[in-house]
Amino acid sequence: MSFAPILPWPVLVLAGFGILILTAWTLVRQRGTRPHGRVRPAALRGAAVVLLLVAAMRPGLMGGQSVSASSEIDVFFVVDTSTSMAAEDYRGTETRLAGVKEDVTAVARELAGAKFSLITFDSKATVRMPLTQDATALQTAMATLQSQRARYASGSSVTIAAQLLKDRLDAAQKHHPGRPALVFYAGDGENTSAEPPPPMDASNVAGGAVLGYGTAEGGRMRESADGGAAYVKDRGSGTAQDAVSRIDEAQLGRTADQLHVPYAHRTGAEPAADILRGVQLGNLTTTTGDRPGRVELYWLFALAAFLLATHEPLRHFFELVNLRRSLRKEPTP
Repeated sequence: MSFAPILPWPVLVLAGFGILILTAWTLVRQRGTRPHGRVRPAALRGAAVVLLLVAAMRPGLMGGQSVSASSEIDVFFVVDTSTSMAAEDYRGTETRLAGVKEDVTAVARELAGAKFSLITFDSKATVRMPLTQDATALQTAMATLQSQRARYASGSSVTIAAQLLKDRLDAAQKHHPGRPALVFYAGDGENTSAEPPPPMDASNVAGGAVLGYGTAEGGRMRESADGGAAYVKDRGSGTAQDAVSRIDEAQLGRTADQLHVPYAHRTGAEPAADILRGVQLGNLTTTTGDRPGRVELYWLFALAAFLLATHEPLRHFFELVNLRRSLRKEPTP
């Protein structure tokens, strides 16, 4: 049997000793003062916690083979979350951000084993997820991503994330010199800032793509992700007309030129695999192979802990049932 603890061993050992000592002290203290029925719940609670600690050690049996993939690359997703990304002109009536989520997930799947980072920008740029090999974290971050509400929007620059991206790329290069980095910029190119957009820095960019979303006809934007919300109104027209956002492919093309990567217009009709066809992978290396597999056993201990924990609510339930019955049997004055 092997172990792959999700917490450091010293933490697990100290926690285990602490729980055993506390449980033993409780049982000794209650043995002479409380009936057996009162001592038993404390013992069951202690046993459940011990089982959870064992489950945290992730016990398992070695056996079989599992395929592993490792890509020695860093992948930075720079995603536009401004209000215009809520425009409903992707694949007909879907939002542009919905298309971004599909494409980011597809690229991450194709580049399995790489390290991923997510940077979003609207009125400001934010690192939503630092570099990590946890693809599940990226999926969760993308699933919960929403465009900025119109009431909080104060104008956005299409390259407001330029400095933040450069800082992250420089830090990654300093930490792993020579490790290539891909940048996938996803947006609609609509610049609503009064200042001209600053140029993007391609000094540490080995490849990637600029992905454009939206149509020349444009689309209306809802106030929030709620499908029942009203559409954003055109404040500058002086009327109650719905605002319409249109893609700016010229700006997206300039951004692609600055990053030295290709530009691709995404409409939802193209396969997601097309994104990587024009990507300049340079000298990227990907290694795959087999490694010894494990049969996970932690779930057995977690299940046993759950079954022991059910004793407490069941005990209280039956006590309430018995109390109700006894109240019914009492004669009324």
